[in-house]
Amino acid sequence: MSVQRRLNLGFAALFLLFGALLTVQFGVGARLRAEHDAMIQRVTRAQAANDRVLQRMTDAETGVRGFQLTGEQLFLEPYETGWIAALGALDVIEENTRDAEVRGLINRQRVAIQTWLNEYALPVIEAGGNVLDSDRAARAKVLFDNLRLVNDSADRAIDAEQQAEEQDGVAGRRVMHATSAALVVAILLVGYLVARTGRRQLLTPIDHVGQTIRRLAAGDHSARADPDGATELRPVIEALNDLAEQTETLLAAEQARAARAGLRQAVAAELQEMHDPSVTTRRIAELIGSAVSADSVHCELVIPAAGSVKVHWPLDAADLSADTVTDLVRGSTGEPIIRPGGGFSVTLCADAESEPGYLLVTRAGAAWAEAEYRLLAGVTREIERALRQLTVQRHQARLINELRLLDQRKDVFIQTVTHELRTPLTSILGYTEMMTEDGGDGLSPLQKRALSAINRNAHRLHDTIGDLVLLDRPDSHTAVTAEPVDLAAVATTVYGDLNNAARAKNLTVTFEADDAWVRGDRTQLQRALRKLMENAIKFTPPGGSVTCHLTASEQLISVSVTDTGIGIPAEDVPGLFTPFHRAGNAMDQAVQGPGLGLAIVRDIIRDHGGTIAVQSVVGRGSTFTITLPSVPAALPAPV
Repeated sequence: MSVQRRLNLGFAALFLLFGALLTVQFGVGARLRAEHDAMIQRVTRAQAANDRVLQRMTDAETGVRGFQLTGEQLFLEPYETGWIAALGALDVIEENTRDAEVRGLINRQRVAIQTWLNEYALPVIEAGGNVLDSDRAARAKVLFDNLRLVNDSADRAIDAEQQAEEQDGVAGRRVMHATSAALVVAILLVGYLVARTGRRQLLTPIDHVGQTIRRLAAGDHSARADPDGATELRPVIEALNDLAEQTETLLAAEQARAARAGLRQAVAAELQEMHDPSVTTRRIAELIGSAVSADSVHCELVIPAAGSVKVHWPLDAADLSADTVTDLVRGSTGEPIIRPGGGFSVTLCADAESEPGYLLVTRAGAAWAEAEYRLLAGVTREIERALRQLTVQRHQARLINELRLLDQRKDVFIQTVTHELRTPLTSILGYTEMMTEDGGDGLSPLQKRALSAINRNAHRLHDTIGDLVLLDRPDSHTAVTAEPVDLAAVATTVYGDLNNAARAKNLTVTFEADDAWVRGDRTQLQRALRKLMENAIKFTPPGGSVTCHLTASEQLISVSVTDTGIGIPAEDVPGLFTPFHRAGNAMDQAVQGPGLGLAIVRDIIRDHGGTIAVQSVVGRGSTFTITLPSVPAALPAPV
C-alpha cells in the first residue's frame, strides 16, 4: 500500500474518531444535560404545585370554618379561590410528571378534595353558616387529614421520581465519559501511527531534498538527491535533479539577459548625460557593437540644436556609400529590418520636423537570435525616446522665452497705458469737478448731464487703471499688512456704501453678519467685498435681490454673496477669475466692465490665505463664497 493511501486512511480515521468525539461530547452530552435540566425544572414545578394544593385547600378550609362560625360572606372568598387553585395545581402536577404512581395520587387528591367539598363545605354554605355541629366538624377534620396524607404521599412519590431520574442521568454520563475516553485513546493511537509513517516515509526524504536544494542555492550545481522514500516523492526528486541539470544553462541565459538589459540602461544613461553629441554617439555605437559581437556599427543621429552627427565603429570600418545611406533613411521610422548579408538596420527620427537618421549593425556569418533582435529594437526605442525628449525640451525652452518676452511686453504696455492715461484723466476729473462746483450755476441742463456723464466715466476709467496697477504686481503673493480686522464692520461699511446703488435699481438687499475677525489688510479686504457686492448689484435686473451673509467659527470665516441675476454659463466658470475674462451672456447683454474685478478679488483673498468659490445657474443667479482663516477678536485699545 502506498504512503498516500496509508496517510489518507489514517487521516480519515482521525477525522471520523474526532467527529465521533465531538458528537459524544457536544451532541450526546448536550442532550443529556438539556434533558437533566428539563427534568429538574419539571420535577421542581411538580413539587411546587403539590405544595400549592395543600396551601390553597388550607385557605379554603379556613374560610369555610370562619363562615361556619360567623356566617360572614367575607370568609367565603379564600374558600372559592382556594379549591379552584388547588385543582389547577393538580393539573400542573399532571403535566410535569411521568410517574404512574404520582398520577394515581393526583387522582386521589382530586377525589379527596371533591369529597371534602361535597360532605363538608357545600352543606355548611347551604346552611348559611353560624352553625356549631361537632359531628360535622369531626367529619371535616377526618376528610382534610385524608387530603393531607394523600398530598404527603404525592410529595414523596415526586421525590422518588426525581431520584430515579438523577440515577438515570448519572448512568448516562458515565457511559458518555467512558465512550469519550475510548475515543481519545483511539485518536492518540491513530495519530501516532500517522506521524510515524509520515516521519519515516516523508519527513526524512524531504529533509534530504531540502539539503540538496540548499547546496544548489549555495552554488554547488553538482548536488543531486537520492531517489529514496515514498513512491510519491520519487517524481519530485527526479524533477529536482532535472532542474539542477538545467540550472547552469538558465544561469548563462540570465547572465546574457542581464548584459542586454545593462546595455539598454547604459545607452539611456549616455543619452541623458549628453555633453558632446559626437562623443556620445560614438560611445553608443561602441556599446551596441560590443554587446552583439558586431563587425561594424554605423550610426547617424539628428540631434536638436546640434544637427546631424555621423559616426562608425570600429574606427577603421569602411564608410557607407551614398546609395546605402539613402536606402537606410527611406525606411519606416522605428521599424527594425533584418538586411541581407547579416545586417540589422532601423530608421531613427525624433519627430516629423526632423531629418531622419539611421542605425546599421552588421555581422557576417551568424544569424540574429530573437533575444538579440529584441535587444537592438529596445535600444533603438531608447534612442528615439531620448531624441524626442531633447526636441520637447528645445520647444519648451523656446516657448518659455516667448512667454517671458510677452510678459515683459505686457508689463511695459500696462505701465505705459496707466502712466499715459492717468495724467490726462487727472486733468479731466479736476476741470469737471471745478465746473460742477456750487451746483454748476450758469450751466444748462444739457451741459450738466454731459458733465455728469464725463465725471462718471472718468471715475470708471480711473478705477479700471487702479485695477490694472493692482493686477500688475511682480509677485502675485505679495505679503499683506498683518493686523486684526473686524470683517463684520468692513462688510457693514460696504453694505452702507452700496445701499443707495441697490435702491436705485429697486433691489432687495439682505445683510447678516456674525462677529468675525481676520488678520490682514482692511483696505484690501474692503475692496474685495465691495467688488463682489458691486458685481451682484450690476448683474441683477431691477426687482431682484442680493444677499450678503457672514458666518464665523473658531477656525474659518465664510462670506457668501448671492444674487438673482443673469447667472454664469458653465463653460465660463473655469476662467472666471482670470484677468479680462467676461462671461458670454454678460457681453451679449452689453453689461459694462473690463473683467478685472473677480481676478482682483481672487488675488486679495489668496494673499490672505483664503479661497473663493462660485456656484451659478444661468437665469437664476450666482453665489460667491469666500473662506478666510479666523482669529480671536482683538482687545479694545486702552483709553
